[in-house]
This record gives sequence, structure tokens and C-alpha cells, in this order.
Amino acid sequence: MLVGYNTNVPYKGTIYHVQTEDNGMKNPLIVTLLYQKGTILASKKVNYGHLTSSPDHKEKIRELMKEQHKNMIKELIAGKHTTVVEAAPAPKSEPRSPEPAEISPEGQNESKSRIAKSLDDILLDYIIKRNE
Repeated sequence: MLVGYNTNVPYKGTIYHVQTEDNGMKNPLIVTLLYQKGTILASKKVNYGHLTSSPDHKEKIRELMKEQHKNMIKELIAGKHTTVVEAAPAPKSEPRSPEPAEISPEGQNESKSRIAKSLDDILLDYIIKRNE
């Protein structure tokens, strides 16, 4: 069983939590859950039984976990899982603007030829690494 990912994602004034876990070799599933205030808004499960006999299965499973975690964050930011939440009446308080995304200073010095990822992928990698 590999250690999972946990990321708090600020989006439209609300904090969402994305959690990705490995259930282990006896139950080869990667499970990703999207929460808001303890309520599960979305879930995704992927079976990786076909990878268990591979000599580098840990690296492959880790990559699957990371991709599934990033995809759930992308779906959240795209608004796929927030329609129910946004439709609820807002509490009577001043509206908050979304927090600006942080950009790693390390990424600013990389040459353009080395950057093969989209800006979304770079930011999601940064968010995941920041929370590890």
C-alpha cells in the first residue's frame, strides 16, 4: 500500500479537499474522493490488478495515483462537481474572490524547451508537492 495524496483546493471562495488512496495489493484499487465540508461530492475508483505482477509496479501505481488525483482537481476547477454546491443559497456575508494561484519560483527559471506540460499540469503538480 502506497501513501496517498491529500490536497486542499480553494475554488470560488470555497475550500474543497481531494484525497487519493491506494487500497493495497490485496484489493488493488486507487480511490479518489472530492469533499466539501465533509460531504463527498465525487468519487473515482480505478483497478490496477493488471500491474501487480510488474517488477516496477510501485512506480506505475504511484503515477496512476498522481494522474487520478490531478484529474479530479482539473474536473473541480472546470466546474464539473460544483453545480450542486453553487446552486445552494449563499450565506449572507460579503462575497470572497478566489485566492490567486501560487507559482513556484523554481518553475520560473526552467527553459521553454523543457516545459512539456500545460500550465494547469504545472500548477497541479505544485499544489500536490506543496501538500506532501
